[in-house]
Amino acid sequence: MLAAVGPRPVIPDFGTVSSCVRDNGLFCVDWFTANFSSVFGPALAQHVRLTVIAVGVGFLIAFPLALFAHFRRALVKPLGGLTSFLYTIPPMALFTLLVPVFGLSVLTAEIALVSYTLMVLFKSSLTGLGEVPEEVRRAGEGMGLTRREILWRIELPLALPAVIGGLRVATVTTISVVEVAAFIIDQGLGSPIIQGLQSPFNTQFIGAGLLAVALALAADGLIVLVGRLLTPWARTRRTV
Repeated sequence: MLAAVGPRPVIPDFGTVSSCVRDNGLFCVDWFTANFSSVFGPALAQHVRLTVIAVGVGFLIAFPLALFAHFRRALVKPLGGLTSFLYTIPPMALFTLLVPVFGLSVLTAEIALVSYTLMVLFKSSLTGLGEVPEEVRRAGEGMGLTRREILWRIELPLALPAVIGGLRVATVTTISVVEVAAFIIDQGLGSPIIQGLQSPFNTQFIGAGLLAVALALAADGLIVLVGRLLTPWARTRRTV
């Protein structure tokens, strides 16, 4: 007499797949394009949003601090030391320290992300302001400009290339750190990367990684373009 046999496992039917997907090729373009709107598109939009918020808030904090330190030189070392200290903390360590206070939330991620932008934005802005030639300031005084007018009409325009350079570095750095933030929030391109690494399928994490690289290159190029539009005199000077 045969023993009773339990129900056989049901193998899900995923439909027709390409040979690349079936054989787990290095990168399956058909699977990537078919799942872009459901997997990669939302993650990319989240990545952009987290980066823009972090760099924007970081600039709103760092640039006024740089202006303040520019006029109060005694504050340069304390503020520079504080921003440098925050920058040296490893991302995972900072996330770990913030989670008990703010939980597994976007706020936790943004606090950490903003802290990594402060040093670059503060030092680039301060350097740009400090490199304005003294004779240019004196020329402005000779023209009867007030201290505020010298700042807005002479110092800030001349410091703009250095500020733009700081924004480039801060933006590209933030894009990379946002991937690490996926360990505490299920957002950004780090999320499909982590999920892909936990499975044997290559295309998911490779596709998300390529999108992160493309995003960094696109953001850097956009900032360079905006910088050239805002500083046409710098481009003219280089071509002379």
